[in-house]
Amino acid sequence: MSPDLSALKITDTPRGCRFAVKVVPSSSRSRLLGTLGQALKVAVSAAPEKGAANKALLKLLAKLLNLRPAQIQILSGQTQPRKQILVLGLSATQLRSRLA
Repeated sequence: MSPDLSALKITDTPRGCRFAVKVVPSSSRSRLLGTLGQALKVAVSAAPEKGAANKALLKLLAKLLNLRPAQIQILSGQTQPRKQILVLGLSATQLRSRLA
């Protein structure tokens, strides 16, 4: 059963779309947890050391969205649990459809 993502706020940009993510590092496994407020909540198994959790987040999102990791960027929050993500080449509607 997939998590309810109706509260997720996704904004279209000229290059793609952006949304907020709340990362839970050092989890037992990497997975999509649902939403927290208007942000996507994601668990990653990697620890938040030397960018490992960020790399795991980008890898998981790329897999879930069927994209190359280079198409997903962290715009802000590199050292924080809350991040702004940019997905290149997808509209908000396409992103929501792929996450469903």
